[in-house]
Amino acid sequence: MIIRAVGGFYDVKTAVGEEYRCRARGRFKKENTGIYVGDLVRFTRLTDKEGVLEEIEPRRTLLVRPPVANVDQVIIVCTPQDPPLSLQLLDRLLVLAEAQHLKSVICVNKADLMHGDLADFYRLYSQITGYTVLFTSAKYNQGIEQLRRELIEHVSVLAGPSGVGKSSLLNCLQPDLALKTGAISAKSKRGRHTTRHVELLSLDNGGLIADTPGFSQLELTGLSSDNLALYFPEFIAYIAACRFSSCMHEEEPECAVREAAAAGRIAQSRYENYLFFLTEIRQQERSY
Repeated sequence: MIIRAVGGFYDVKTAVGEEYRCRARGRFKKENTGIYVGDLVRFTRLTDKEGVLEEIEPRRTLLVRPPVANVDQVIIVCTPQDPPLSLQLLDRLLVLAEAQHLKSVICVNKADLMHGDLADFYRLYSQITGYTVLFTSAKYNQGIEQLRRELIEHVSVLAGPSGVGKSSLLNCLQPDLALKTGAISAKSKRGRHTTRHVELLSLDNGGLIADTPGFSQLELTGLSSDNLALYFPEFIAYIAACRFSSCMHEEEPECAVREAAAAGRIAQSRYENYLFFLTEIRQQERSY
């Protein structure tokens, strides 16, 4: 498996734990073949430390941003403040994970900064089928054991904006990683990037986790407006009750999804973000 990719080199770890630094055959570039951390590969050993990539095995999953292949679950890290919580970014990441059929774990870090409305946040997301919500504090080592249990024997990816404490959480999970961490900018209230590349890190519990560069915006590329509602799990129970099978859950009469949102059975923020994403995807589709 490729565990690291930097400057045209790919660090490959074998099943017995040996690592080789590899270059890719020229045909990969010629054929415009993407190579990602997490890819399962075949390679030829050149020396006891070097090799050349020959073949990439079919991928089970592929995330474009963060660029990592073959993960089982996404740990989406957010904070109540410093940087402030963005439900739209969180829902965007959840939609992308659903589209890849990945399990989502929502990790609210810096729980020591938590205020009252986080209880509403917990109720909102913990009742959605398939979502696990954890509260952690890397600063005070809170919730780390619960997070560690979620990572056992999985290939996971940490995702979320800069400054939410992804690297700090990894240092709590396994101190010998000694990952570089950064402070929040007092002016912008946003984090500084401390992770410059994607890397799969081995955990003592047998799991692998990707520490990824932070980001604040994500495009919903590769998604269809016709299928978007299916990536909101709480919509699915109502979709079948809509009057029209082609219902997009906007202004159509007898739309069960819209009625559920109006009645509070679907969170208004989730429904509004669905409409926002729907508009965005349609604009992309018109530009194709």
